Amino acid sequence: MNPGTGAAGGTDTTRPPVSATPDGSPDQVPLLRPADGLPPVTETPDDLARVAAAIAGGSGPVAVDAERASGFRYSQRAYLVQLRRAGAGSALVDPIPLRGELGPLAAALDGPEWVLHAASQDLPCLAELELRPASLFDTELAGRLAGLPRVGLGPMVENLLGLGLEKGHGAADWSRRPLPEDWLVYAALDVEVLIDLRDVLTRMLDEQGKLEWARQEFEAVRTAPPPAPRAEPWRRTSGIHKVRRPRPLAAVRELWLARDALAAERDIAPGRVLPDAAIVDAAVRNPDSPQALAELPVFRGRSQRRLARYWFDALRRAAELPESELPRGAATTDGPPPVSRWADRDPDAAARLDAARAALSTVSEQHDVPVENLLQPDLLRRVCWTPPTDGDLPAALRAGGARPWQVELLTPVLEPALATRAG
Repeated sequence: MNPGTGAAGGTDTTRPPVSATPDGSPDQVPLLRPADGLPPVTETPDDLARVAAAIAGGSGPVAVDAERASGFRYSQRAYLVQLRRAGAGSALVDPIPLRGELGPLAAALDGPEWVLHAASQDLPCLAELELRPASLFDTELAGRLAGLPRVGLGPMVENLLGLGLEKGHGAADWSRRPLPEDWLVYAALDVEVLIDLRDVLTRMLDEQGKLEWARQEFEAVRTAPPPAPRAEPWRRTSGIHKVRRPRPLAAVRELWLARDALAAERDIAPGRVLPDAAIVDAAVRNPDSPQALAELPVFRGRSQRRLARYWFDALRRAAELPESELPRGAATTDGPPPVSRWADRDPDAAARLDAARAALSTVSEQHDVPVENLLQPDLLRRVCWTPPTDGDLPAALRAGGARPWQVELLTPVLEPALATRAG
């Protein structure tokens, strides 16, 4: 969409401007091919150097996207990186043949603002390639703050730019090689619209007086540390609510750990190694031999029958654990109890939470911002369960990760809510 010389060596074809407002969608113009042609996939160091030079010689922000193979691979690595910048055009970079060595590109990208959609999803896999933004604009997060009802990339492009962006390959197996041409077209088009979308959203946020809010949110996403490892990730096994006693819970844990090790070794998504439903079924039925295990659904398949001894050994480890090493019935947590128990355990805390939620709902309507973007739900629960003993709510909110705009906006409405008592 930006005129200039493409990173692939072609010349950008400027699309006709589209007049669009959030209040009424114009006639949709379908996006079927990149404006300046589909760039070749960058697979060699020499080609990477040319792409990096083109990006460095461009101007303005850089649209960035990445494709993973979630649901197919254990790792969350990037299998394709898409870029676009005014004066440089678009580029598709394959990190696999480059062995993840993207140093020249990292240097070219160190400085310009990056524009991503749902940045928190892609930043970790880009960081694995040593690609990190110095500043960030997240179009999905901007759409939420602007009060848009639908913040998927396709709906936003349609409603704000009047362009039809065909979706359909985002959940594909991007570890496949060679990548089909229609997948590459899809990947190139994703970055083709991001800069224009950023510009429209910037104007909207500025008109609404929310641009500084957005900048603070973008910086929080950019600088967020990696999430802490879950203490007991096996407890997220789908269907585990059917397992109540400690010994079967131990079986779920051992099967989950065995599956995770095998999935990591083979770089296959865990659910493709063994479905959650099969783990729960085996833990509940407790077969007494590999042969009995192989008679259960899923385990009857040829590939699972070959692993019957491996899975049964996990069950046997659970069966042999001393009582002191069996898991508790509920996960341990350092936070408040489930909200459903508040009324019985601390009626005043339940009343505080109800009042705080009502206050946030009012603020949400006044400013047209989703409640979950006003304040992290976990932080709200924590301050309602245990209000700051010194009465310094702003400090408690800041300590919990709230941004300055949130502290300023919400302190006046949350302080009265925290003074609420039951009855």
